[in-house]
Amino acid sequence: MSDKKNLGHNSKKDFLNSPVEHIDITSFDSRKIIASMEKMSFVSRETANAAHIFNDMIKDKECTIFLTLAGSTSAAGCMHIYRDMIKYNMVDAIVATGASIIDMDFFEALGFKHYQGSQFQDDTELRKNYIDRIYDTYIDEDELQMCDKTICEIANNLEPRSYTSREFINEIGKYLKNNAKKKGSLIETAYDNNVPIFCPAFTDSSAGFGLVMHQEKNPKKHITIDSVREFRELTEIKIRSKGSGLFMIGGGVPKNFIQDTVICAELLGKEVDMHKYAVQITVADSRDGACSSSTLKEASSWGKVDVTKEQMVFAEATSVLPLIASDAYHNGDWKSRTRKNFSKIFG
Repeated sequence: MSDKKNLGHNSKKDFLNSPVEHIDITSFDSRKIIASMEKMSFVSRETANAAHIFNDMIKDKECTIFLTLAGSTSAAGCMHIYRDMIKYNMVDAIVATGASIIDMDFFEALGFKHYQGSQFQDDTELRKNYIDRIYDTYIDEDELQMCDKTICEIANNLEPRSYTSREFINEIGKYLKNNAKKKGSLIETAYDNNVPIFCPAFTDSSAGFGLVMHQEKNPKKHITIDSVREFRELTEIKIRSKGSGLFMIGGGVPKNFIQDTVICAELLGKEVDMHKYAVQITVADSRDGACSSSTLKEASSWGKVDVTKEQMVFAEATSVLPLIASDAYHNGDWKSRTRKNFSKIFG
């Protein structure tokens, strides 16, 4: 029996025919919507307050703004939002999952795409077609494995030693300057603007597969990722910041990692303030005692986040993030910010 008969009427081409298009926050002005939501209740008012706090971070000349990314919003159409937050100087450093940076952003920089699909599709049929599903979004597994192999190739050409994820992602930025099929990726934009990207769980991504392949091919001389040193690097940014704010999409490791810099700095004998501003957009809740790494108020008990200007927004991020980011872009306070250029402090 042929493969075609096994798969019924659907071929890979049938599934991968409608690419995800990333929203452009510069193409619409959400300020009137945010202003209207401020007079409403529930998630609308939370969203408006989050927008005000984010604008306060941008206006505060001494505030270092950390963006944290967890989940799959980059694949779902928000990739250009994060890129533009760097481009328009609304972010000074990023802490993210490896998947957000490698499987989604680097993947598209190589010329591949994410595709609109259906959460109701038969996953057995998708597997037969070598298609991976993120809720209602499809990825070509063959292309994802090409992403793994490209990571391996980049590693093969580096000096064999330990790297932080920030260092390795910086090397990916260099690679993309000459090899990107899609220009203007998050990684390349961060590289151009000296915005460091940290992935504390870097190997939990396409990068992990690529680096395992690299070490397998180079058993005696290979690179490895030093997550302890990157914790120290991220803490150094917090130490050098007179104030700081967190803009967090999802929670998990990136959220906790950036909050822990306050404690780490204190253990090193440095006097630092808690994160002054904090916004988290999440669908997690606290019934399991966590909220994907504590509520912001709970984090205050650990000495991590100040409770003066914090806002939890309990919403799916693709629905409210474009409004908050467009509001900040069109308010224009980013125009008077001085770039922090934190990548330069590490040589």
